[in-house]
Amino acid sequence: MVENVKYLQCIKCGRRYPPNPGIYTCGQCGPEGILDVIYDYDYIRKQVSRESFLNNRDYSIWRYAHFLPIRKDSRRTPLRVGWTPLYRPERLGSELGLDRLYLKDDGLNPTASLKDRASAIAVVKAAEEGAGTVACSSTGNAASSLAGNAAAMGLKSYIFVPQRAPQGKVAQLLIFGAAVISVQGSYEDAFRLSAQAIELWGWYNRNAAINPYLVEGKKTVTLEICEQLDWQVPDWVVFSVGDGCTIAGAWKGFVDFFKAGLIEKLPKMLGVQAEGCCPISNAFFSGEDIRPMEENTIADSIAVGVPRNPRKALRAIRESKGTMVNVTDDEILQAMKLLGNTCGVFGEPAGAAGLAGLKKLAAAGVIKKGDMVVACITGNGLKDVQNAVRASGEPVKVSPDLEELKKKLSAAG
Repeated sequence: MVENVKYLQCIKCGRRYPPNPGIYTCGQCGPEGILDVIYDYDYIRKQVSRESFLNNRDYSIWRYAHFLPIRKDSRRTPLRVGWTPLYRPERLGSELGLDRLYLKDDGLNPTASLKDRASAIAVVKAAEEGAGTVACSSTGNAASSLAGNAAAMGLKSYIFVPQRAPQGKVAQLLIFGAAVISVQGSYEDAFRLSAQAIELWGWYNRNAAINPYLVEGKKTVTLEICEQLDWQVPDWVVFSVGDGCTIAGAWKGFVDFFKAGLIEKLPKMLGVQAEGCCPISNAFFSGEDIRPMEENTIADSIAVGVPRNPRKALRAIRESKGTMVNVTDDEILQAMKLLGNTCGVFGEPAGAAGLAGLKKLAAAGVIKKGDMVVACITGNGLKDVQNAVRASGEPVKVSPDLEELKKKLSAAG
């Protein structure tokens, strides 16, 4: 029994379900019937306040247990997930023409991405259900986060990745002891095979676009932002978008705090997609249904040609009165370099894509100079060093000779 959860609700038809094990999607709408976790906010208001958070010394996602769909007595992953730093990068703000810019660096989670927030919930829910094995498909970050958190909980993990997954992420999976299935095809191919295997062997399903509980872990990133800003709410919050689960979760975090009376307004959400793979932004601007696309971008973590959670993502952007923007791979590479040069923060391509989109809309005047803006860096650049070198260029190569060094440095300017 999870006291703070009232029921699960299909976002397509509105049908309600009890929050029982094994219920992930609507029985009437099928895979498109993604479920929402609906909380008892009257109950939650009696449990938490701004003062209670001030006195809470648990600086991890579990400080928000009253907003999470887990039992009080559940065993939790020992990894410290969450409470990542929020920076005020003045040099970067000056470059973008923004006076009140903040960066949330979620690349400093245990496996170096925001996806740890979802995977921490996944392994807890798996343990609640008595599952010994968890599985998912992923372009990389969800995979490594699940493998790491599963290892910490003593669970087995099976991970399905497309052939384009960067070696840095695959190496993490292997180090964490996961059974890694490299599917020689696209992310969609990996997703389909993982779904078939999960059904066949009865593994716990960590696929965030199917499992309604994982979005709840992702929302903790914005719960932290509210606290770290001393309960001020930004005008804009920026996330890169792949499957749609992350920006959906981020929006829900603000909505939860608003309904619980902890914040007084809601922000606008900016969703950023790569130009070479942007089915959600296409649907946002056209008003039509999602149309599959090829996965043609260096930003592997958001290279999702057939997104499984577009409804929640589109709802988040539209309800917030926000918008979307597409960025090229060159703009992403420039953002990676700008982020590192001005902030000392190393973001992978998908992690810096949000910044590339913010730069574009700030230059266009959509986001104003005086707006308070938080951009989330969703993954660390060490996961994809090949593209980091593309962004930054090669080192200066010299023999161990001072005169040659002087000539090379002089030529380099």
